[in-house]
Amino acid sequence: MLSALGALERALLTDSTLRAELDLHPEEERLALADTRCALSSPASRLDSFVSGTVRFMEYNAESPAGMAYGDRLTDVFETLPVMRDFRRRMRIRRLPVADHQVDALLASYEQWGGRDTPVVAIVDWPGLPTVAEFELFVAAFRARGIDAFICEPKSLAHRNGGLYLGDTRITLVYRRVLASELLASGDEGRALIDAYLAGDVCVVNPFRAKLLHKKMSLALLSDDRYAPLYSAQQRVAIERHIPWTRKVREGSVTRHGEPVADLVAHIREHRAQLVIKPNDDYGGRGVTLGWLSSADEWDQALRTALAEPSVVQEAVPAPVQPFPVTVPEAAIVELSVDTNPYCFQGRMRGCLTRVSASALMNVTAGAGSVVPSYVLEEA
Repeated sequence: MLSALGALERALLTDSTLRAELDLHPEEERLALADTRCALSSPASRLDSFVSGTVRFMEYNAESPAGMAYGDRLTDVFETLPVMRDFRRRMRIRRLPVADHQVDALLASYEQWGGRDTPVVAIVDWPGLPTVAEFELFVAAFRARGIDAFICEPKSLAHRNGGLYLGDTRITLVYRRVLASELLASGDEGRALIDAYLAGDVCVVNPFRAKLLHKKMSLALLSDDRYAPLYSAQQRVAIERHIPWTRKVREGSVTRHGEPVADLVAHIREHRAQLVIKPNDDYGGRGVTLGWLSSADEWDQALRTALAEPSVVQEAVPAPVQPFPVTVPEAAIVELSVDTNPYCFQGRMRGCLTRVSASALMNVTAGAGSVVPSYVLEEA
């Protein structure tokens, strides 16, 4: 799947007509086409998936994947529990550390960009976010390697004298957690970071080019028969098996698994129970409408919105459900949905983010969900 996404990115960079399918803001496009000086546009990424019989990838978080340090810290906590010590007597348990791979990916990208000295790192996002706890964990990870690291908001940065500065400290490596769309919408608050990036005065990871594949339309370009020549035969087999049918919401005809659909809008309206509507570029479950949980009126409203604002429709993928012991508000066994989301660093899978949820919408920031530690288990 990563090689197929790479093939799509190369086509997007050279074909403006294909790139128009992503509905990029002009400034997003300008940033995406700028030279990154890094080997990969997404040195760190995450494929969000359900694993039930086979792996089905619903989204590709190519821009700013989160949760890595949370999973590692939760694993540290679990290691101290008596129940885990007892469990180890019956099973061989291998943990899947992730955060160090993120740090390695950042440092590798910095070296590819041309950095020769030890970097000074800024983790950049908006203030007051709940994710600041993870930023603090990464600051500790950098400092454990002898690397200065700071957390700051975009407006705290200044571009001057051929460098990006936080106060009097020159920043040479930005761990970018702020999304490009939000940075551009902030006006002057994001100008210093953008100008320094375009001038090549700071290494930014993930580079802004990651937005090309981060758009949910990228999955539509994978699964649409019209673009099959972009991919090898092996990639096309993987796409058919692992990518649910996805299309841009618009008037007109399409295909679905090789069969013609004369009127996509009518098809969406008639097959509500099988489909999901998603904004082309949002996060945290915002704007996602699950057809099987929506009334006809709610679905029609979501469809009208999707026709007016860049959106995709996607074939529903059943979430695997498993029993879990919980202790809040009281001890009980509860059926929870599970999603298993592999992280990829420098083009290779390294660990995963696992979430459980009492809601059909698998996103912790949407409520009713939790990140849990991930292990590989084998019989002892």
